[in-house]
Amino acid sequence: MRSHMMTAALAALLASGPVLGADPVKIGMVTTLSTKAGYLGEDIRDGMLLAIQQGDGTLGGVPVELIVEDDGRDPEKGRQIAERFIQRDGVKLMTGIVFSNVAMAVVPKVVRDDVIYLSPNAGPSALAGKGCSENYFNVAWQNDNLHEVTGQYVTDSGFGKVYMLAPNYPAGKDALAGFKRYYKGEVAGEVYTKLGQSDYAAELAALRASKPDAVFFFLPGGMGINFIKQYSQAGLGGQIPLFGPAFSFDERLLKAVGDSAVGVINGSQWNWDLDNSANAQFVEAFRAQYQRTPTLYASQGYDTARLIGSALAATGGDVTDLAALRAALRKADFESVRGSFRFGPNQHPVQDLYVREVVALEGGLTTNKTKAKVFSDHGDAYAADCKM
Repeated sequence: MRSHMMTAALAALLASGPVLGADPVKIGMVTTLSTKAGYLGEDIRDGMLLAIQQGDGTLGGVPVELIVEDDGRDPEKGRQIAERFIQRDGVKLMTGIVFSNVAMAVVPKVVRDDVIYLSPNAGPSALAGKGCSENYFNVAWQNDNLHEVTGQYVTDSGFGKVYMLAPNYPAGKDALAGFKRYYKGEVAGEVYTKLGQSDYAAELAALRASKPDAVFFFLPGGMGINFIKQYSQAGLGGQIPLFGPAFSFDERLLKAVGDSAVGVINGSQWNWDLDNSANAQFVEAFRAQYQRTPTLYASQGYDTARLIGSALAATGGDVTDLAALRAALRKADFESVRGSFRFGPNQHPVQDLYVREVVALEGGLTTNKTKAKVFSDHGDAYAADCKM
């Protein structure tokens, strides 16, 4: 498979650093590299590879081998890849999943098999509450979080009637639940679309008829590109303000939709302009390496790698003592590109949350600019249900 061969070769190249001797620690990455959402997994992978390159083939001074395979956004394929990583490669650390339906097919079995899974993206509510595990760490957010911050901002801004839509899969349901947890106005419509849908004409007609004063949507990757373009083409862009999470307005998506997204407010735990030294060097290094501005997905991949590095440094690279490895991971002893970061009792992030605004740049380009911090040290709504 293309991705496995590619990363095996990259790992061999990178592992020429100064700390050779022991066999490298294998990290299995199940991620989405194909479909119109393939760039999401690509950015997570590239963020992790950057951290490994900065360590000369190591994380925390311990040689690592990142093995990457494409799940094609297919839960069963993801499950098969994870099984192969465990059986064939003896992997004890796994990461990479983008979509929550894939995570739900993979993570519960992986963690039961005494493998530690570190999520650089998907954060389904089912794994944050009663389904939590001491072997499961989420390094991104719990799915609801970036919708919660948007809901609070929309409420604070005085919008009283909002139309909502999201794909019909776990993260879509978490999205609207999270938004409604902090949005206090009237819901003009609550619509679940097909995962991977490309034509939103019917939804836009229903939206227009409901006469909302704002729209909240969660449509990551190619779905968001299509929706924003069609929203603008329908003449709604200048009439009804759009709100969403960062997933609907990442830097690569903005490049595809152009000025249709200018003025949109979106919730995030990270942006390229956050003022801390770890973030400044990350953004500069990522741009130099890949000739593009990192997305939040890339930042999450990078932080996941740095977290792994902190634990490998603390344990001397020993991944056989899972109790010691878990204890080191829980400390989160690394400089996050987000600034403030720690784990809550369910091993999900407690962090600051912001809203960003899409602004125009010269040459017809757009980017996200941090607008305001809305929540400080924000956890998630399911941690109290987690009993470890």
